[in-house]
Amino acid sequence: GIERDLPIVPISDKLSIAAFVIFGDTEIVEPCARALAEKLPKVDYLITAEAKSIPLIYEMAKVMKMPRYIIARKSIKGYMAHPIVTKVHSITTKDDQILCLDEEDAQRIKGKKVAIVDDVISTGASLAAIEQLVAEAGGTVAARAAILSEGDANERDDLIVLGKIPLFFRD
Repeated sequence: GIERDLPIVPISDKLSIAAFVIFGDTEIVEPCARALAEKLPKVDYLITAEAKSIPLIYEMAKVMKMPRYIIARKSIKGYMAHPIVTKVHSITTKDDQILCLDEEDAQRIKGKKVAIVDDVISTGASLAAIEQLVAEAGGTVAARAAILSEGDANERDDLIVLGKIPLFFRD
């Protein structure tokens, strides 16, 4: 029931996106978290990539009465012992990045059902990278959820989304 006018932002010479940024927008994060949580199957953990979806996953964990959620970090931190690392190239990021789980989080999701949560799913590259981390940790991806899908993701039937937005191509 909440609407936003999204600015159209070029991310390359030929592609623009509707910029959907949830940082600082509590008015949209909380109801989206409730709506997504209601659509998920029973899972043991929620996981997302650092950083834009952290407010969403935090609110979802509260709604679902989960004491912990998991963040795939974009760099190896000094406190991480034996991290699991994978590469990803996101539509909104210029260069390749890494996503990683520390050993403690990997042990948490071993043998558990996990829902991957994101703000927007477009190409599915970040989603696939997190799926790889979950698999390497021994967990099972039980759901893939986002507030919005865009582009190719709009055609996927394995995603739980609250809405769809287009990509904008220039000739």
